[in-house]
Amino acid sequence: MAQSKAATVTQYLSDLPPERASIVSSVRDLVNQHLPTGFDETMRWGMISWEIPLERYPNTYNGQPLNVVSLAAQKQYTSLYLMCVYIDPEGERRVRDAYANAGVRLDFGKSCLRFKSLDRFLPEAVIPILERSSVEALIGSYEAARGM
Repeated sequence: MAQSKAATVTQYLSDLPPERASIVSSVRDLVNQHLPTGFDETMRWGMISWEIPLERYPNTYNGQPLNVVSLAAQKQYTSLYLMCVYIDPEGERRVRDAYANAGVRLDFGKSCLRFKSLDRFLPEAVIPILERSSVEALIGSYEAARGM
């Protein structure tokens, strides 16, 4: 499933094959457990997304909520998009170091952590990044990048 047309997270998960739904559900639970309050879990761009609601911060360049994390079952792997890492080079270094120290091959783009199974996903690399993410920090980074 490259991009879902599901309107709800429940529908998204039910549309996945059971083994893929299990992976996505496990990572979703981790994000929900460790991401600070203030973010809404929604379906956006065909994937599960955690974002700052427009009611809290409407001043975005495209009128869309600011996204902090997204989760998607792609055709060949699961992707966890960590915008909080994209805007924080230290967070990216920590993810890279955690994978290197664990001896697990890292498949990582600018903000996208890709894995085919849960044994290729290191919660200990992601949890500190989630826990350090805050609505205020994301807004601050967004405004600094936009020269506001």
